[in-house]
Amino acid sequence: MKIKGRVIKVLGDNIDTDLIYPGRFLNITDKLETPKHLFEIAYPDLREKIRPGDILVAGANFGCGSSREQATAAVKYAGVGAVIARSFARIFYRNSINLGLPLIISQDAAGEIEEMDEVEIDLSGGRINDISKGKEISAISLPEQALELLEGGGLISTLRKKHKIHK
Repeated sequence: MKIKGRVIKVLGDNIDTDLIYPGRFLNITDKLETPKHLFEIAYPDLREKIRPGDILVAGANFGCGSSREQATAAVKYAGVGAVIARSFARIFYRNSINLGLPLIISQDAAGEIEEMDEVEIDLSGGRINDISKGKEISAISLPEQALELLEGGGLISTLRKKHKIHK
């Protein structure tokens, strides 16, 4: 499975769920409304730059803090195609895969990829190709189960398809 997109922002370390999606908006669950509050506190200009398929790049411990699923949902519903970081908070990582948002761990990406670079991510091969620079960056390949969930559109969609359940 491969994902291609442009990089919007190289964020730092310890971007917590309050910075991603502020707690005061937790009562909003509408897929069209949640992205309006994405990064509202720390990076309000970022939300306006995001186009479908764009890729966020961050440092270590992305998604730390509370276990709120709304932070992942807001990123996904904003149209982000994937997030690359040095590491992710465990619960944020699991929530993202369950919702169908690809997360890629790479120790080198944040230092080598710049905003507006065009990249292609090979999720199963563990590689990021920075097309803009003609450079390959190593990443950790995703486990087969995570790939299956991502290809199926997330946990709920995958289970519905497996068990032939319709809404």
